[in-house]
Amino acid sequence: MRENRINRRQISMALASAAAVGVLPVRARGEQTYPARPVRFVLPFAAAGVADITARVAAEKLGDKLGQRFVVENQPGPGGIAAARAVLSQPPDGYTIGLVTNGTSISAAIYKALPFDPVKDFATISTIGAFDLVFATNVDSDFKTFGDFINASRAQPGKLNVGTINVGGTQNLAAELLKASAGLNFQIIPYRGTPDVIVALLRNDVQLMVDFYAPMKSTLLDNKIRAVATTGKERSPFFTDVPTVAETGVPGYEVVSWNGVFAPHDTPAQIIEVLNKSIREIVGTAEVKQRYAELGIEAKASTPEELKARLAADIGKWAAVIERAGIPKQ
Repeated sequence: MRENRINRRQISMALASAAAVGVLPVRARGEQTYPARPVRFVLPFAAAGVADITARVAAEKLGDKLGQRFVVENQPGPGGIAAARAVLSQPPDGYTIGLVTNGTSISAAIYKALPFDPVKDFATISTIGAFDLVFATNVDSDFKTFGDFINASRAQPGKLNVGTINVGGTQNLAAELLKASAGLNFQIIPYRGTPDVIVALLRNDVQLMVDFYAPMKSTLLDNKIRAVATTGKERSPFFTDVPTVAETGVPGYEVVSWNGVFAPHDTPAQIIEVLNKSIREIVGTAEVKQRYAELGIEAKASTPEELKARLAADIGKWAAVIERAGIPKQ
């Protein structure tokens, strides 16, 4: 009897300890607790990019937290379709999850039809990070502020150029949104990659560029180009002395990219809760915050409902921008 009492006491203490850190194991498939085996984490991007690194940091820390490996699998392809299919084709048991991003909302807006509905078919779990874009000029340019460029664009309609990458990508649509929101007339010049855009800016082939911080970081730090505005609702924590586009006279302008995690629809709520609580804990650590900050990403979790609402809202937002810009549906 004494031994049974001790065992019960030990079990109670173990459960209390698990509750204290915010994660309790849940049942998934029979009597095993979740996760009872490695979890597959599918990404719609190639290895070594910013999204890939962000996801790998999260996977590593989720594995440490939950005691099972989170195995990253890259399945790049147009529109993120291959990766989403790889997740949605699996049982909704929490053992296959995927990365959902702002790019997913753009795909839903720019494709005539997808083989899935991300709002209905994704069981959203949480965001893991958010990041603004940066508008920059050549450091030797006469455009020392974002307002300088706006004023010159209004004075010389159609004469100035803005460099971006990927027609229909976030950077390109951020420029299109600026044209529409500010009522400006400038040319948007798409390039194959960020290095090409930077070269064009340094040659004055374009007078302004917009991209994410990570691929611009070294050129910014070398003081060859100047950050003149960021695209978030509030000032970027990485550019506190740089105004937002909205601050410079374009009210309501906001473009924030984000990465999040999803599972197939009908994944049990208990599993979603375990993953959400674990993500909340890991992105709140100093280590993850620092590793994300090096990429210009703010570590940020959300509720499943907040992520789903953001996904749906961005689909509508980008659909309107794409239609107004006359970008052909794919």
